[in-house]
Amino acid sequence: MTGTLPTPISTETIARRVAVIKALAHPSRMLIAETLMKGEKCVCDLQALVGADMSTVSKHLTLMRSAGVLTCEKRGLNIYYRLACTCLGSFLRCLDELAPDSEACGTNCCD
Repeated sequence: MTGTLPTPISTETIARRVAVIKALAHPSRMLIAETLMKGEKCVCDLQALVGADMSTVSKHLTLMRSAGVLTCEKRGLNIYYRLACTCLGSFLRCLDELAPDSEACGTNCCD
C-alpha cells in the first residue's frame, strides 16, 4: 500500500487531550460533567450532587477548569459552572459503544 503517512500529532495536542481525559477520569467528575450537560449549576448544587465536602468538590472543579472542561461565572455570592466543551455528550456516547460488554467485532477474533 502506498501513500503518505498522516502528519504526526504534536506533543502539545497530546498533552491537552490527556489533561481533558484525566479531568473526566473520576466518578465524581464524570457525574459533574453529566449533570452540566443539562445546563449550568451552582457550586452548592454540585456539592449536594457529589455528596462530598466543599473542599473536595472545589478540587474536582479546579482540575476540570484547568483542563478546559468547565467554565465558571461568579454571580453575587454564588459560582455557577457550565461545560466549556459542547461535544462532550457525543464523546461519552461514543465511549459507551466501547463498553466491555458490547460485541465490538461480533466474532471471536480476539481469542
